[in-house]
Order: sequence, then structure tokens, then C-alpha cells
Amino acid sequence: MSWWKTIFFLSVFCAVGANASLAQIFKTLVNFDGTNGVNPTAGLVQGIDGNFYGTTEAGGANNDGTVFKITPGGMLTTLHSFDGTDGSVPYRGLVQAINGNFYGTTEFGGTNNDGTVFEITARGQLTTLHSFEGTDGEFPRAVLVLGSNGKFYGTTLSGGSNGYGTVFEITVGGTLTTLHSFDGTDGEFPRAGLVQASNGNFYGTTLGGGSNDDGTVFEITTGLR
Repeated sequence: MSWWKTIFFLSVFCAVGANASLAQIFKTLVNFDGTNGVNPTAGLVQGIDGNFYGTTEAGGANNDGTVFKITPGGMLTTLHSFDGTDGSVPYRGLVQAINGNFYGTTEFGGTNNDGTVFEITARGQLTTLHSFEGTDGEFPRAVLVLGSNGKFYGTTLSGGSNGYGTVFEITVGGTLTTLHSFDGTDGEFPRAGLVQASNGNFYGTTLGGGSNDDGTVFEITTGLR
């Protein structure tokens, strides 16, 4: 009996230990306070250096949003505070290219207050690659996608030839090409980003438009093979 009791108690002890090891540990790393950003809506991306990078849509030195870096241990560094002229309201997150720099969009700001595409280094040096001007799109709300050809692809919520939004391509150097301007019948107001499939084409959605004005799913090629 003593042997069976020993086995029983060891089993209970192991079960309790296993449950304890599965307990979740939660830790708040940073509390934003306005000066270092407000409303980080986009989430994080982990850089090749192991740190995390993200954006806040408001706050910072000029209340136009920020780009920040945070270590796994919770040390936050504001890399850049937008000031309107170089962008405002970076609503979505970042994507890191093979050169180690990060790329993103701001919904507003820039030369025409129609939004921007920007590049920023891990040390915080920001370059505005493109300021939208309405005819080539306005108000990019979606995260950029790095294509297999090394170029970036994205959407603008409105603007373009018909005012219903666009799909665009932009190089690391900042050369932007409008690939498609929606006209309502084929969709309107592409609010979300794109995904590249194994066939090399991009797929996305529009908030409205199409045959029933309830939105669409579309496919678009890069024009390059």
C-alpha cells in the first residue's frame, strides 16, 4: 500500500507542477503618455536586431504621431516625431526591407496633406519618399507589402483618377507608380492592404463598390514577369 500511495502522491505533485508551469505571465512594458506617443493602433514588427518597432497615430513632440523602438526588456525610444510636413497620423505599422530600414505610410501630412510614404533607419533617420497629391492617391491607411521583386505595394483609401482609391507600387528610392485607379464599378475605397500570392500577383479588398456596392475582392499583377 505504501508503494501505491507514493506513486499516487508523486502523480498529483507532477500534475500540480505541470499546471503551474502553464500559468501565463503578463507584464506591461510601456505606458504611453502623450509625449512618447498616443494610440499605437498598428502593432509591432520585430527587426533583425531583435528589437520591436512600431508607430503611434498621435502624440509625440508635435502630436502628429511617432515611430518608436522598444527592446524586449521594455526600454522605449522615440525614433521620430512627425510634424505634419513629413507626415501625420501613421495609422499602420512598418515593414523592414533587406537593407535593414523600415518603411511605412502616414494617412495625412506631407506636401499636400494627402499622406506620405516614408523610410526610417533603426537609428531614427527619416526620409519622406513620396507625398501623395490626390491624382496619384490620397490617405493611405494600409500597411505596405514588400514584394518578391524588392518593391513595395500598397493602397490609398481615396484619390486617383476617379477619387475612389488606388493600388500603387513604390521603389526603395521613392519612385511611385499608380498601378490602378478604382472607378466604383470595380471597387472603391481600398482600406486594407495587399497580400502577394505564390503566383506573384497581389490580392486585396475594397470597402465598397462593385456590382452591388457592397465591396469587392480583387487581383492585380505587377506588370513584371
